[in-house]
Amino acid sequence: MLSIQSARIHRVRYLAVVALSLTAATVRAQDSLSISRIWDSDDFQARGITQIRWLDDASYTTLEPSSAGQRARDIVKHDAATGRTEILVAASMLVPTGSSAPLAIANYIWSDDKSQLLIFTNTMRVWRVNSRGDYWVFNLQSKRLHKLGGDAPPSTLMFAKFSPDGKRVAYVRQNNIYVEDLASHRIARLTEDGSRPTINGTFDWVYEEELGMRDGFRWSPDGTRIAYWQLDATGIRDFLLINDTDSLYSFVIPVQYPKAGTTNSAARVGVVMADGGATVWMQVDGDPRNNYIARMQWAGNSNEVAIQQLNRKQNRLRLLFADATSGSVKTVLVESDSAWVELWDNSNLFSDRQDHLRWISNGARFFWVSDRDGWRRLYAVTRDGSRLTPITPPGVDITQIAATDEQGGWVYYIAAPDDPTRRYLYRVKLDGSFGATRLTPADQRGTHSYNMSPQGKWGVHTLSTFDTPPVVDLVELPAHRSARTLQDNGELRKTLATARQGRAEFFRVDVGGGVQLDGWMMKPKDFDPVRKYPVLFEVYGEPAGTTVNDAWGGAQTIWHQYLADKGYVVMSIDNRGTPAPRGRAWRKSIYQKVGVLSSQDQANGLRAIIAKYSFVDPTRIGIWGWSGGGSMTLNMLFRYPDLYKMGMAVAPVPDLRLYDTIYQERYTGLPDEDRQAYEQGSPLTFAGQLKGNLLVVHGSGDDNVHYQGTERLVNELVKNNKQFQLMVYPNRTHGIFEGEGTTVHLFSLLTRYLLERLPPGGRPAM
Repeated sequence: MLSIQSARIHRVRYLAVVALSLTAATVRAQDSLSISRIWDSDDFQARGITQIRWLDDASYTTLEPSSAGQRARDIVKHDAATGRTEILVAASMLVPTGSSAPLAIANYIWSDDKSQLLIFTNTMRVWRVNSRGDYWVFNLQSKRLHKLGGDAPPSTLMFAKFSPDGKRVAYVRQNNIYVEDLASHRIARLTEDGSRPTINGTFDWVYEEELGMRDGFRWSPDGTRIAYWQLDATGIRDFLLINDTDSLYSFVIPVQYPKAGTTNSAARVGVVMADGGATVWMQVDGDPRNNYIARMQWAGNSNEVAIQQLNRKQNRLRLLFADATSGSVKTVLVESDSAWVELWDNSNLFSDRQDHLRWISNGARFFWVSDRDGWRRLYAVTRDGSRLTPITPPGVDITQIAATDEQGGWVYYIAAPDDPTRRYLYRVKLDGSFGATRLTPADQRGTHSYNMSPQGKWGVHTLSTFDTPPVVDLVELPAHRSARTLQDNGELRKTLATARQGRAEFFRVDVGGGVQLDGWMMKPKDFDPVRKYPVLFEVYGEPAGTTVNDAWGGAQTIWHQYLADKGYVVMSIDNRGTPAPRGRAWRKSIYQKVGVLSSQDQANGLRAIIAKYSFVDPTRIGIWGWSGGGSMTLNMLFRYPDLYKMGMAVAPVPDLRLYDTIYQERYTGLPDEDRQAYEQGSPLTFAGQLKGNLLVVHGSGDDNVHYQGTERLVNELVKNNKQFQLMVYPNRTHGIFEGEGTTVHLFSLLTRYLLERLPPGGRPAM
């Protein structure tokens, strides 16, 4: 142990070091790391293959830089077998009349017959993503370019889609649905009542954030009708974000945001003729404000609509088929769980987010994903729901369906049966005979992803590990033969070789009761195993994500290495309740124990790490996290104040009652019924136990995790005379990236606070 005097000298020395490093960070040294170089340059930016669109099972298109201008892009066709390329649509073809520059393509979609191109440009951010903008149609035969929307103001169209025959495009404008004929340019307005509370064809904040819903309408397969969501947001209270800086007087920004236990939007599904007319509403029973229409698509034909209805507690899911003409509804399948039903499994597993059901056997069966036997498996279900045939093997969680080769009788999927930190490609017979075969080569450790051709003959394959940036190649399947490398990130690899040393280590620790937690660690470049080092943990800990993944983590990984090289061991462990592919019991053990079981696992994991690794200094343990990780940081400092000496909580949720209905009620229950779970799960309840150093960071314009929670935390800490530091970034959202210099400032702040409050460097073992 250091004396008080020597501790002060030690602290002053490191304050000088960090001051020098942050000053030097303004100069991009080519042989060292700095905050500025990590976060304000493209030195560590991995590159991939952008905007891949398969045309058929043998060719695909990508966006490529064009000579027509800095932001100009050509759309290039690639022959998978030969590698031959040709420019299908040159940027020079996409220059609107009266303009000298081609359209800046944010996204593009081919018509089914590949004769027309839908281009999304001039985009604007709506909450999290740029989902509003302008749409143009380019006809490859006539070479004509046409802007959709008629006299619509700029950047007001959303979610444009070709009709199946390519003759029309439907889109949303100001909460109404329109269909535009591409020959006559006649625009039909299908809904008339769109307004702030009446939302047609898109969604409110909570549906978008927590159910992953954005585009809220679907063309029928024959192109004669459109099925769409309508939300009635009347009764959802506005949360008022206050902007104090952008005008002489402050003003408020209202966001309709249902907090846990409050009123939800009422959702319903209607079908309308694509030429216009009266809407037929599907007769789904149940209180629409206490049930969710969580998924919807056409049921493999143009006569029925498939609807997934989820109850308010999210522990019962019904698959319904509704008659598009009469609106009558029948139940096909029911999923229930004592915790929650993992709805997202039935949607995000497929590359097409709209396609929550994948039809096979000429519409006689559909794919369905369920963990009803304890593992997330793919099933083939008869149309009437009477028979479920398991397709993927027992005892294994799948994480994605990569492709379906119905003609050959195969399903390709991603899984990690032996190591939940990695991902590999497998295939299995469609007839349910199992016999899964791993296609990813055994010697390629890491995380593999695939953008596969329609029948699975080819795949754009991306491989990365924790320490190595992505390599993208084109592979022929099922042999997994690499035809050619598309991107090796060679320059980034060279930069990394000169800027950092050392590799991450993955490990497991036993926390008792048969539970083992996965983890990783990064050590200082001059690591000495006989010395004692401070440890900084990165944490998330909630059901929305994992931190222990053998995959390239980008700038944050480089920042952790930067900290390690200053004299820290940087670690992370995933507790139970995180969505690792370790079975239902692992994932759902956290039900009504958010903040309780997770913090217990993190604390027991730390104790096991201290016992296992002699180089860990138990007197210098820090932790940091963002969002749910910010909440977990608070939990660890408040619930286990004798274990953690400092923490940095970014955008935390101190009081679970302040977060939204769908997320919080899914994992914690309903506030009126489960008050104890909300109280015991909230860090705020235990704030009076703080002993260590705490930094709280939040954006005052956070529409997701409201700054309101941090203000309540401040009051509780003040009431208990607990000292802490607070940094508020005016008008920044949950990502705290808006405004010049914000990201560099934020990570400089975190770095400085860490160096001040948790002195780095190895100390002699006592």
